[in-house]
Amino acid sequence: MRLCELRQKEIINIRTCRSLGCPIDLEFDERSGKITALIVPGPGRFCCFWGRESEFIIPWSSVRQIGEDIILVELPEEKCPHR
Repeated sequence: MRLCELRQKEIINIRTCRSLGCPIDLEFDERSGKITALIVPGPGRFCCFWGRESEFIIPWSSVRQIGEDIILVELPEEKCPHR
């Protein structure tokens, strides 16, 4: 899978059934080359425009499944961005 394909998928938290948005970037370990996190724009952001107050870092260990259209993650309520 390529980054451009991953960026088109919506991230859903399975604990709250809320959409967290679509990933805009990845974080990876330079030594191993493994993905360590998905980066999602904070509230009020649309495709990297209109300023950025925050980004949400979703640890790769929280990813439960990647489907054709969505990425399912499991995050505690207190760590979830609210839109």
